[in-house]
Amino acid sequence: MANNDDIWREVFVSGLKNAHAVEHQALALMDRQIDRAKNFTEVAEKLKAHRIETEQQIARLETLLDGLGESASGLKDAALSLSGNMAALGHMFADDEIMKNAFANFAFENFEIASYRGLLILAEHGGYSVAYDPLKTTLDEEMRMASWVDQSLPLITEKFLTLKRSDANHSR
Repeated sequence: MANNDDIWREVFVSGLKNAHAVEHQALALMDRQIDRAKNFTEVAEKLKAHRIETEQQIARLETLLDGLGESASGLKDAALSLSGNMAALGHMFADDEIMKNAFANFAFENFEIASYRGLLILAEHGGYSVAYDPLKTTLDEEMRMASWVDQSLPLITEKFLTLKRSDANHSR
């Protein structure tokens, strides 16, 4: 029977692996959106910057996993990357693709925030103090991105409507 420390470690490692997979899903989502945000360069530029942060987040998670003698789950990474691609493809056919992407990004960023808050609780109370700063850095990045998505929604909506009124290719 596993002791409490083993269970804590198991949950923490599983959370790190899940976060790693979610960040790969984020890359897939961002890549599709960047390619298609032709009329929304401000969105594409922000996603490009956050993509760089996401790559750094993945590296931080890999360092933490390595320090625990663990590695990321290739299966989880592949499955969530595929899921991200499918979600982005689903929005491509929508008349309001940019709007659907903005809504999805808001939900996704807040999911990541909740995930990293949970990991920070596990790190703090489980004695994984070495993980606290890297996880907090990532949480802060995700919070900034969620705030940007939230604050940009009115501007994206107005621009979408303006383009739609002018009969331009408004969805992207």
